[in-house]
Amino acid sequence: MTKTIAILAPGAMGSAVARRLGENGARVLTSLKGRSEATQKRAADAGMIGAEDDVIAEADIILSIVPPGEAVALAERLAALIVRREKKPIVVDCNAVNVDTVQRIEEIIGSAQAPFVDGGIIGFPPQPGSKSPAFYLSGEYAGDLAVLKDLGLDVRIVEGPVGAASALKMSYAGIVKGLAGIGSAMVVAATKAGAADALRDELALSQPAVLARLEVALPDMIPKAYRWVAEMREISGFLGPDHPASQIYEGFARWFEHLAADANGEAVDAALLKAFAARVAQKKT
Repeated sequence: MTKTIAILAPGAMGSAVARRLGENGARVLTSLKGRSEATQKRAADAGMIGAEDDVIAEADIILSIVPPGEAVALAERLAALIVRREKKPIVVDCNAVNVDTVQRIEEIIGSAQAPFVDGGIIGFPPQPGSKSPAFYLSGEYAGDLAVLKDLGLDVRIVEGPVGAASALKMSYAGIVKGLAGIGSAMVVAATKAGAADALRDELALSQPAVLARLEVALPDMIPKAYRWVAEMREISGFLGPDHPASQIYEGFARWFEHLAADANGEAVDAALLKAFAARVAQKKT
């Protein structure tokens, strides 16, 4: 029997996941209310079917894939949709939120008597011919989502309650995006102080793996910086207000906020980051 899966929303990750599921036989729904023409086209290109809320509530599985700041509001919307329905979908929060946030979302979905699974996505949106990002799942109902593996997703169960998958996501993102935050801040500072070439040469000698990562990460992060702001604050919350390192991630949130504003304005710092990465590539040829 064809599985019906609703994905909210049809962003870059959501639409790519939808395409992968559709390629493997799933029927994929989404909500297009108030969405831009570009988003509607992206959804259509991915084979997603625009549906009203009452139809979405009848799906077998609902995947929430939105910016972290929108996760709780979407959970409240979904709970209101499914509370009166006899057949309940499994709701999976796949967002980069901290443990406290996902436990709050579990309570919201639980108030509608629907099964809930904590999820964390690690990896890039799946492209044709490429592997799926890892979907880490935890909670009582995580095992009920084995069908997603049959539909082309790389499903990995994290043994533990709701919160375990999100803790993994927070920890992983805190390391990977934290390194991008440190690297970009220091590259900009070094460049403005006239030390970019010296920094690049020293990294090439003593930290070639770090330099290779910066070559890719610096230009890649610029269009994504706005999305990382809320995620850094979720990581800060994951550590907790009394943790000495929590303010580091609040600082990264402010830095990414600055980079996002810069990229949409005069792009001064964005140009410095791109130039540093480009020079690394030139040095290799």
